[in-house]
Amino acid sequence: MSSRTIHPIYNEEQNRDLGFGSVVATESRERLLNRDGSFNVARRGLSFRSSLSLYHWFLTIAWWKFLAIVTLVYFMANVAFAFGYVLCGPGALAGAGCGASGCGLAQAFFFSAETISTVGYGHILPVSVAANLLVTLESFVGLLGLALAASLLFARFSRPNARIIFSQSAIIAPYQGITAFEFRIANARSNQIIELAAQVLFSRLEKSDGKSVRRFYPLALERDKVTFFPLSWTIVHPIDETSPLSGLRHEDLRASDAEFLILLSGIDETFSQAVHTRSSYKADEIVWNAKFANVFNRRADNQPITIAIDRLHQVERLETHPNSDFVAAD
Repeated sequence: MSSRTIHPIYNEEQNRDLGFGSVVATESRERLLNRDGSFNVARRGLSFRSSLSLYHWFLTIAWWKFLAIVTLVYFMANVAFAFGYVLCGPGALAGAGCGASGCGLAQAFFFSAETISTVGYGHILPVSVAANLLVTLESFVGLLGLALAASLLFARFSRPNARIIFSQSAIIAPYQGITAFEFRIANARSNQIIELAAQVLFSRLEKSDGKSVRRFYPLALERDKVTFFPLSWTIVHPIDETSPLSGLRHEDLRASDAEFLILLSGIDETFSQAVHTRSSYKADEIVWNAKFANVFNRRADNQPITIAIDRLHQVERLETHPNSDFVAAD
């Protein structure tokens, strides 16, 4: 690991742990931030009831899981009430499809589906007092269940979130006579994000009083905000003499467990609400002495410019040289 002293401009105030905590910041050897924006922190010691938030869980699970759970709950509720009608006795229900001994489980199930959804075709009707009481209960459960499912469905549709694609690799590339740390992003949705701002922090382990201490350094960007984000954006940190990356090699980044933490925040124009997303790059996810492939397609006159999202991750190697894995600040 390089023994170079970090430039004094990066003082102790700037090296705070950003909320990870001193234990995680100094002892953890896992990446702090996963590529999908989640954190490598497990919560233990809380009871299941204390840590459970069904509303938050239903809003954040995948769509197929949400729909599968709603369908399963609806089916199981009807099965439970169908057994209830059967247990009420042979004379509990009467109508089409029911024999002298009353309605079977299949007829009871479909009657339950009509009742819980308030459809009520009228082919089967409750007769006994017990069946009518069960219908009253099921109607109440159906109203509550429908309201709850509809509210969760609306909340999932109305909750804005950013879906930003990060390039699979970051690069160390030549930049205006020096070098730069770069990565590329694009909007995966057709919505517009305005006032998109980027923060990039460089994290590494350093020796302090014989112990490994994780330090965090904000990286100055060529541009830290764009007003409009219709295409792609290559975020660039010029590596000059004031950069904490100046003079570091690829081996230095690996040995110090370096990680580049990225936070993007902007305003979703459709909802006029703030959205944000996170990601990170480790040393092995950085390609040295390379450039990003062109993602723009030139069109004829008066035709819109198109962007090839599938080429966002493509990296072109530059001609190698003896110091191709060395960051220099010329």
